[in-house]
Amino acid sequence: MADTQYILPNDIGVSCLDCREAFRLLSPTERLYAHHLSRAAWYGGLAVLLQTSPEAPYIYALLSRLFRAQDPDQLRQHALAEGLTEEEYQEKLERVILGSKAAQQHPEEVRGLWQTCGELMFSLESRLRHLGLGKEGITTYFSGDCTMEDAKLAQDFLDSQNLSAYNTRLFKEVGQDGQPRYEVRLASVLGAEPALDSEMTSKLKSYTFRGSHFQVTRGDYAPILQKVVEHLEKAKAYAANSHQEQMLAQYIESFTQGSIEAHKRGSRFWIQDKGPIVESYIGFIESYRDPFGSRGEFEGFVAMVNKAMSAKFEWLVASAEQLLKELPWPPAFEKDKFLTPDFTSLDVLTFAGSGIPAGINIPNYDDLRQTEGFKNVSLGNVLAVSYTTQREKLTFLEEDDKDLYIRWKGPSFDVQVGLHELLGHGSGKLFVQDEKGAFNFDQDTVINPETGEQIQSWYRSGETWDSKFSTIASSYEECRAESVGLYLCLNPQVLEIFGFEGADAEDVIYVNWLNMVRAGLLALEFYTPETASWRQAHMQARFVILRVLLEAGEGLVTVTPTTGSDGRPDARVRLDRSKIRSVGKPALERFLRRLQVLKSTGDVAGGRALYEGYAAVTDAPPECFLTLRDTVLLRKESRKLIVQPNTRLEGSEVQLLEYEASAAGLIQSFSERFPEDGPELEEVLTQLATADARFWKGPSEAPSGQA
Repeated sequence: MADTQYILPNDIGVSCLDCREAFRLLSPTERLYAHHLSRAAWYGGLAVLLQTSPEAPYIYALLSRLFRAQDPDQLRQHALAEGLTEEEYQEKLERVILGSKAAQQHPEEVRGLWQTCGELMFSLESRLRHLGLGKEGITTYFSGDCTMEDAKLAQDFLDSQNLSAYNTRLFKEVGQDGQPRYEVRLASVLGAEPALDSEMTSKLKSYTFRGSHFQVTRGDYAPILQKVVEHLEKAKAYAANSHQEQMLAQYIESFTQGSIEAHKRGSRFWIQDKGPIVESYIGFIESYRDPFGSRGEFEGFVAMVNKAMSAKFEWLVASAEQLLKELPWPPAFEKDKFLTPDFTSLDVLTFAGSGIPAGINIPNYDDLRQTEGFKNVSLGNVLAVSYTTQREKLTFLEEDDKDLYIRWKGPSFDVQVGLHELLGHGSGKLFVQDEKGAFNFDQDTVINPETGEQIQSWYRSGETWDSKFSTIASSYEECRAESVGLYLCLNPQVLEIFGFEGADAEDVIYVNWLNMVRAGLLALEFYTPETASWRQAHMQARFVILRVLLEAGEGLVTVTPTTGSDGRPDARVRLDRSKIRSVGKPALERFLRRLQVLKSTGDVAGGRALYEGYAAVTDAPPECFLTLRDTVLLRKESRKLIVQPNTRLEGSEVQLLEYEASAAGLIQSFSERFPEDGPELEEVLTQLATADARFWKGPSEAPSGQA
């Protein structure tokens, strides 16, 4: 049972992102702007392979080479002609690859790539099955011998030098004296070569910190970022205004020099670029997949405004200051001034990264969010394809709930995403003492509502939410935002904004809460008992909320093990809709206040005790969550694969290339993403991976035929 979560069926659902109408409405100049930003995002997204596992770049290079030589249908016909059956074609990857046209044309190289990644690709060895640090899992944000203690030491070092971890990786080697030596490597086009003086030049040197040797270098992902910069330069020529031009100039500076400060400056211009027709963001953004919670995965998106849904979000923004007063913490714990953000519904053209979210609240830089503001986006065409479920595949719900759930899940999720992003991530103040010793709150008058005493802790200069709360920061913040969404969806004004009144409004509330408690149960798929760890921030957050609502008692929520009609273990989630306001709301109110107070005051010990307590998965009755986890794995539905379009420049016109919703369409979209430089990118990725291979127990030699 333990391994089933790592085994996927061959018939996973595939959906297409539809942005045809939004793209059609763009002007020729807007299309060119979107095209070059998309190219920058797709090139940069290749860095994610180098941020995941030692074998990931080789897997990409192998599949890229395989499908450059033959499309899926040609490969299938070739395999059948070579003597494989239809079933073997689906199951026997090694035989398919080594018998392919690519292998016949370049036998040494293809065999070498397979030998490097084939075994690792399929390994179910416990450490290699999921992301983690040291013995807990695999990651290439850190060298293989780094421990959580190394990560903490490195974070303290970075804080001491006012360096962000977002665009770094950490490599540890033991010197001849037996002492560890740490390399903090910044992502940049420039490496060790002499360069014009910049804000980064003075940081690139050796340090001694708490008796340990640190060397700050740069040049990580250099050839990939060079491609990013080239297309950002081209996009500048089609920018709609000076904000976009200056934004792109700072991004170029950031990726060239390795400067997060330059990226922050670019983000300021991005925040000021209100209501653009083509929206985008790019950089080392989300820290979910760093086991320590500080390093950002490369991400880039390009999208176009959906005007109808954006009008509703604009109304929500206009109501935000009033709605913030409804949140259950004292005014001193809220930002001094609500900086009115952009909030738009977008149809995604391009989203390069390890996944596609339903909504985003960025930038993630605390200092900018507190003083400059932020933007919210809801990704409408992602919502349309990612969260649809067939009735027969709806697990863990009562039959009476299923039709209601299908009818209202989409609309309720629009409400939840809007509240989550704008008033969840957009709310709350961090208490900070700056480098001059000045506080951004009144020490004499501000009282902690949980203790009745004056504030005892805060963030000091150089400390951030991510650096202080590290491993729990992402999930804790997602939990706070999800809780705000549940809490405020009870407000009639909010529901009216989205067009719901009367019985419809009550159904939206019920399905929103029901969806959350069901999601809390489904989240168990992402818990690993062997290491007592969670592998996904949002899922951990939803489980915590389920625990809070179960703790509220009085029959508000029940999770009951059952036996399904097929004779196998099953479960039922029930939510008493008559008790949402009387029992559920007060429970969430208490929980939300504690979450915000601990976050505002930077109380790491208190925050960990609260959050990790609720996130603990045990077999204690009555729920017996460890046993229920086996049931969740038994009945899980695989997440859909999403096919994204490409853009192609033909003369001076940009064409939108769309693909069918199938595995073949997904493969074709990747094969046509880099039509001119596919072979070059394969070589770049394998060279970069090979150069650092010594830091992991994985591939230690370059594949045959690879430089």
